[in-house]
Amino acid sequence: MAVFTEVSESAAQELLSQLKLGELVELKGIQGGIENTNYFLSSSEGQFVLTLFERLTHAQLPFYLYLMKHLAQGGIPVPDPVCDPNGDILLTVAGKPAAVVNRLRGKSELAPTPAHCAAVGDMLARMHLAGRDYNRQQPNLRGLPWWNETVPVVLPYLDASQAALIQTELAHQNHIAASSAYTALPRGPIHADLFRDNVMFDGTPEAPELSGFFDFYFAGVDTWLFDVAVCLNDWCTHHAEDSHTDGAHDADKAQAFIDAYQAVRPFTAAERQLLNPMLRAGALRFWTSRLWDFHLPREASMLQAHDPAHFERVLRQRVAHPVTL
Repeated sequence: MAVFTEVSESAAQELLSQLKLGELVELKGIQGGIENTNYFLSSSEGQFVLTLFERLTHAQLPFYLYLMKHLAQGGIPVPDPVCDPNGDILLTVAGKPAAVVNRLRGKSELAPTPAHCAAVGDMLARMHLAGRDYNRQQPNLRGLPWWNETVPVVLPYLDASQAALIQTELAHQNHIAASSAYTALPRGPIHADLFRDNVMFDGTPEAPELSGFFDFYFAGVDTWLFDVAVCLNDWCTHHAEDSHTDGAHDADKAQAFIDAYQAVRPFTAAERQLLNPMLRAGALRFWTSRLWDFHLPREASMLQAHDPAHFERVLRQRVAHPVTL
């Protein structure tokens, strides 16, 4: 989340009036993230989030917005897009495609315990099952075809060791994607970016209550195992100043996550076989995208690119120390 497009208070009030959401109380840009423009939008009728989409098009956006609506109607705690008087949830603000959703209660937990990880695993499995009957299709736009296109773009910025790692891993992932086990993996809509800062918690540290998943704008139809791997690589991985331990797998948190997920949806044989290759895939995806954002940045107010080195370390850890079920 960042601010690429400035929205005036008068434009915000016009939007609130269009959506019958009362009078503007506060409009505040949200810092963090790197894809879209986001504002907290407070009105006399409640708390909302306004998102202006900087890369996604009007043609692509219905998949994400109606997926959120579908999951919300299925009992999954996600932001629910607000409809205009015509029933449309895809809006236009400052010439950009936009949406307004309700603001989730609680806050992100950036130092999760096994209890937080279990709550995420449980809800992720429920989300996967709730999305099975979603009838719109769109691939994961940051999946293997994007890695194949983008790795050559970032290669000039890497040293010899990094270049060898990223090219070797990309070849490995193309090999995995051609396997029969990969073809057998269960699929459906996935979040694909469910990091610690995209989940909200309420309750107490001892008894956390998961109050929502948000930021679905990397979602797509892909393997459920890839979604699990993205979570394990963030929620159940050490984030440390020491480069030797940064990116290492946290077995206790991972077991809590996996046990909770499997209590709702047990893994298939193919998923058990391909867990570590998908952990490597998740690390490659975010190392590649962070390299791209870091070395080829866009102009934005409050933009903070993430350090690519963390996911390089995650990938090296998963190659050197495979994780199995």
